[in-house]
Amino acid sequence: MSNIQVINPATEEIINQYKIMSQDEVNTIINLMYDEQEKWARTAYSTRIHCLMNAANLLRQDKEKYAKLMTLEMGKPISQSISEIEKCAKAFDYYAEMGEKFLEPEIIETEFHKSYRSFQPLGIIFAIMPWNFPFWQVVRFAVPNLMLGNAGLLKHAPNSMGTALAIEQLFLQAGFPKNLFRSLIIDVDLAPAIIHHPKISGVTLTGSNKAGQSVAKEAGMALKKLVLELGGSDPYIILEDADIALAAEKCVQSRLGINAGQSCIAAKRLIVVNKMKDNFIKNILENARQYKIGDPLDPKTNLGPLARNDLREKLHDQVERSIAAGARCILGGEIPDKKGYFYPATILTDVPVNSPAFLEEIFGPVISIINAVDEEEAVQLANQSPFGLGAAIFTQDLQRGERLAREKMQAGTCVVNTFVASDPRLPFGGIKQSGYGRELSREGMHEFANIKTVVIAS
Repeated sequence: MSNIQVINPATEEIINQYKIMSQDEVNTIINLMYDEQEKWARTAYSTRIHCLMNAANLLRQDKEKYAKLMTLEMGKPISQSISEIEKCAKAFDYYAEMGEKFLEPEIIETEFHKSYRSFQPLGIIFAIMPWNFPFWQVVRFAVPNLMLGNAGLLKHAPNSMGTALAIEQLFLQAGFPKNLFRSLIIDVDLAPAIIHHPKISGVTLTGSNKAGQSVAKEAGMALKKLVLELGGSDPYIILEDADIALAAEKCVQSRLGINAGQSCIAAKRLIVVNKMKDNFIKNILENARQYKIGDPLDPKTNLGPLARNDLREKLHDQVERSIAAGARCILGGEIPDKKGYFYPATILTDVPVNSPAFLEEIFGPVISIINAVDEEEAVQLANQSPFGLGAAIFTQDLQRGERLAREKMQAGTCVVNTFVASDPRLPFGGIKQSGYGRELSREGMHEFANIKTVVIAS
């Protein structure tokens, strides 16, 4: 393959083509970045903060332009694309405000004259990023690392290539040096060589479990620091004392109202205690029927297409196999006869634990409802998963909810009476097959730092 084609998932039309870079071109870029990063690591924090603030202002100024590009490339409804750009601007604001504080040396009292931990940049961080949040995923890796003093090298998903190049231009326009952040136009075949390149210091990937295994293998052989944010099958527990209207609204919003369910932290397994089952399903149906597929460039559309046809085929196969395993489909479940990779809002009830809707990650607008006898069984079912990214509990007893979230749920983020969402102020990442390492907050800045111990005896 010599070119990458980007196809509009709403129209199935080719909207752009990009010539793939050779390995020599990639090596030249890495060498340029290596020299630039060494200079950037000596740059004053005030200079870095100024560039971050410029980028935030540019995002807000041109949010419609960036949002339209995302929508054309991967199908996100335009209102959600605009929200994504606004969220990215907040990440720039956050690290402009907090970055210098996060990098201050931390004194550790010992018998020595002085001892402390300091935070030094590692070098070039290679990021392999997905299409589902094509701006946000890149920003949440790049912003803390550029503030730290690292450089960022991006291999974006093929269907988000225009967005990748737009992000590179954004950093340039904001005043960052030319070769501090670069976007590569490459196929996945070149990724191992980049990971093994001696001038690459760390690797971060957001993607599938299969991709995570491949990258972890290469990074392990190369002895490179690695952060993985992989798949999720987030359980949302609805207890007998839950506000059912609130629970249904938040569950449907998480599952259908964010990128047509194409999110690793969407509400994927709704586990409801039997006492509340009928009322909960009624409320879920009422909310789900408000989501209609349509032109993602229309501000009124709240359910866009899936990003690619193969993804829709996989999703539909999972739905059909789940029904064959005993789940009941009470809404949707059929591929529409129209242009574009659309899939309707779909609800599966009585989902058995041996079905794909329980065991696998379902990446699309499919709500899976699972029955539980009581709290104990609900927690057991929630944790009966190889994934551990996010989880939610709905109860009006806040102490009960907090206790379950903190002590019982096996996930990197657990929330009560809302849906899981990433936030620049809070560390984000998973456990088990959902990956390791953390992004965002203080932890996200320190993942690719040399946490250096300095001791002065006398």
